[in-house]
Amino acid sequence: VIACPGRLLDHISDRKINLSKVNMLVLDEADTMCDMGFLPDIEKILKHIPSRDRQNIFFAATMPKEIRILASNILNNPATIQIDKIAPVKTVSHSIYPVIESFKKRLIVDLLNCTATGRVLIFARTKHKAHWLSKHLSKFKYRVAELQGNMSQNRRQQAIDGFRKGKYDILVATDVAARGIDVSEISHVINFDMPNSVDTYIHRIGRTGRAENIGEAITFTLPEDEFLVRKI
Repeated sequence: VIACPGRLLDHISDRKINLSKVNMLVLDEADTMCDMGFLPDIEKILKHIPSRDRQNIFFAATMPKEIRILASNILNNPATIQIDKIAPVKTVSHSIYPVIESFKKRLIVDLLNCTATGRVLIFARTKHKAHWLSKHLSKFKYRVAELQGNMSQNRRQQAIDGFRKGKYDILVATDVAARGIDVSEISHVINFDMPNSVDTYIHRIGRTGRAENIGEAITFTLPEDEFLVRKI
């Protein structure tokens, strides 16, 4: 059975599926499901799957605290396989722009005007800000699309396809909506809003500098971001 947590729970509630003979559980993109708030659903599903002699496999790009806790609760003496250390790729350069919140909208336009870019992925902290920022940049004749949780799946896919094929030069996205984006030609990642953790920072900027290409990560930082900036 291959399913998303919510839909699988629906089938369990409707008694349309029986998981009593499942002997292997695979959580793919476990960190993504954590970000999207699916952990309570996963815990409910686990109650319907026998734990004895069950093999559990987790795949994740990062290992946030919530995933580590879940793993410790359901895994028995697990083996950890890490393909590579969790760190930014060496082909990406990093720069920070200390700024106050009210100056960000002016700074992003000035930065785009004076920087030679290919495709640009901009991260905003909330769905509403991603929507606002895409509209703001559109006023300056940039070919921009947004990617955030209030959009239908069809509109999200259109935005991703348009960005990949060159219809849009700029994609403004939230962290959750941007999971799974695979566009090799991204030259710049701009953190319009500071990410909330080091892992999120690494995950964001991993969208540029792929396949030995040169990439640039630019982060707007507020005075209250100093602690996280030092950690990064």
